[in-house]
Amino acid sequence: MVVKVGVAKLGNIASGVMAELLLDERADREDMMTFMATSGTKLQKEDVDRVVTNLKAWQPDFAIVVSPNGVLEGPTGAREDLAAAGIPTIVITDDVTTKKEQFAALKESKFGYIIVKADSMIGARREFLDPIEMADYNGNLVKVLAVTGAFRKLQTELDKVIDQVKAGKKGDEIVLPKIVLNSDNSTKGEFNNPYALAKARAAYEVAQAVAGVNVKGCFMTKEWTDYVPIVASAHEMMRVAAMLCDEARELEKAGDSVIRKPHKKTGEIVSKVALISKPE
Repeated sequence: MVVKVGVAKLGNIASGVMAELLLDERADREDMMTFMATSGTKLQKEDVDRVVTNLKAWQPDFAIVVSPNGVLEGPTGAREDLAAAGIPTIVITDDVTTKKEQFAALKESKFGYIIVKADSMIGARREFLDPIEMADYNGNLVKVLAVTGAFRKLQTELDKVIDQVKAGKKGDEIVLPKIVLNSDNSTKGEFNNPYALAKARAAYEVAQAVAGVNVKGCFMTKEWTDYVPIVASAHEMMRVAAMLCDEARELEKAGDSVIRKPHKKTGEIVSKVALISKPE
């Protein structure tokens, strides 16, 4: 069978840039297909409703709702609307664990979730952020989430759901992921060189700390002459995190120990380490 995976992108986080691409990196899987609807940069009700309407019309086997601050009214309404239509739904979002009541409600709900703690908010101040700065920041963050292993864990959890649908499970029979990705579980099993692991862990921790700096600059500081250096420093932190990831990757490459886990056409995941070898 061909599993239909629906993706609702509401606003933007770096995990959303790659969500459906991680499941079919060479565009040759024959066991699944994706459909993505997006609200662009907005999280207004009318934008969210448009996305959900299109997704429900496609009738996916399960849905993924990717958004910043996934406990906000818009993303919450989207997943509830999809669930009411009988579509199992997984939330992918940035760190909402600090919002204790909302996170507790999400934990107790029937929804799956993958919370990526390093997927930190951007320094969205007009005096600092232009389209190129935005793109540069997201490029650095995508590298951090890729090299540290966060994207691998995200992809693996979604593949587990696809496999359940292929096995005949439907609706509430499907076990959805409930995971918070941090520097411990993201990097686990991703590196052979201990120094590469240390650099990746450091990169994840730095990227995660960016959120707190940008919250200070975007919401807690009034004077523009004060908040511009703050958000600029957060972007410098993300740049350094990406540099650490480059260093970690180069250490693994130098030892011919980069772990690769491609999908076969059937959706099965195979693996290899040595560059000149076949994945098995």
